[in-house]
This record gives sequence, C-alpha cells and structure tokens, in this order.
Amino acid sequence: MRSLTDAPPATPHFVTAGFAPHTVPYRDGLALQRDAAERVRTRADRGTVFLLEHEAVYTAGRRATPDEYPRDGTPVVDVDRGGRVTWHGPGQLVAYPVIKLAPGVGVVDLVRGLEQVIIDAAAELGANGFRVAGRSGVWADDGGPAPAKFAQIGLHASDGIITHGLALNCSNDLTPFSGFVPCGITDAGVTSVSALAGRRVTPADAAPVLQERLAAALTEFAA
Repeated sequence: MRSLTDAPPATPHFVTAGFAPHTVPYRDGLALQRDAAERVRTRADRGTVFLLEHEAVYTAGRRATPDEYPRDGTPVVDVDRGGRVTWHGPGQLVAYPVIKLAPGVGVVDLVRGLEQVIIDAAAELGANGFRVAGRSGVWADDGGPAPAKFAQIGLHASDGIITHGLALNCSNDLTPFSGFVPCGITDAGVTSVSALAGRRVTPADAAPVLQERLAAALTEFAA
C-alpha cells in the first residue's frame, strides 16, 4: 500500500474503458471521471485519461439553449462542461483527460494543446485538420462551402481539476448531426477522419495514435 508520504505516479495513466462492441454508457463515463477526479484531489495519482466509445447520446453543455436540441424530442443529458449540444456514439473516439492543471496553465491553454494533439494525430491518420479563428475544435476542408468540424472539445474545471474532454469523429455515421444544431454552429458542417482519409478509420485504430500525442502533451499541461 502506498503511504501518505509517497509521491503519486509521475504522469497520468491511460485506460481504455471500452470500444465497440463494448461501448460505454454515458453516465458510466461520468462516474469514471468523478472517481478519477477524486483520486487527483486526494493526490492518490496524477490523473487518468480515459479512451472510449459511448453508446449513442446527446449532451448539452453550459451554453446550450433549447432551440439547439434534437428536433425529434430525443432526450439530452445536461452536463457541466463548456460548449453546447453535441452527439456521442459508436464510431466516435472520446478522450477524457482527468488531470490537475499545472501552475500557470489555463483552460484555454489546454484547449489549444488538445487541438494541436488532434491535428497531429489526424495528419498521421490521413486527415488534414486545422483551427478556425474564434471557434474551438478541429476543422477540415471537405469540399463544402465552409470548413467542416470533425473534433469537438468541451471541458470543465473545478479547483484546477479537468473533466470531460474531446471527441473525434472517426467512422461514425454523421446523420445524427443533421437533427440538431451541433455546437451551436449553423453555418458549417461536420465530417469524420474516415471521410477525409478516404478509408475506414475506427476509434480503435485512432486511439494509439491519439494516446501517443496526448501522453507527450500532458507532461506540459498536467501538474
């Protein structure tokens, strides 16, 4: 047993919580984050990064408004992350980096760091992503009139401890995004790594590529 005077592990550790066909119910994902945040709070460890696919679900962040919700009356889970309404489900890779921010690091710094992680990982997978000024997440040119979003970021910070995270459209059906206003954005579309790369890229394919870059980035952002 670790004594109270022992230092916690030096870096956040990674946990694969479930990929299809063993998808993770959204509320189970919230419970995993809650328990991990408590371990960070008590200095039992330096944090946990969960990689997973969720069962299909719509969630609404703190800035969401009812007019953005699914138009068919589908239930939406209200959560305390930033951002607005989005969808999670099979074919989408979700990463929850539950960490404590290092001194001098802000939430916006972490968002920009996660965007770069996604851009770098997507490039290795064959998708060219970029930032759009004034909007979070990662975007791409899919041949449409405006850039299309393929990765979303929504975080919550409490006493410097981060929960929630990023979602990368890998091989998921994009139809659910047509039934609501994704991220409150009405003038842009959505796409996926598979569509951009011209080949099927699943969350299980993308996870090790994303993990390698996340592990390196979090040494800078995590306390």
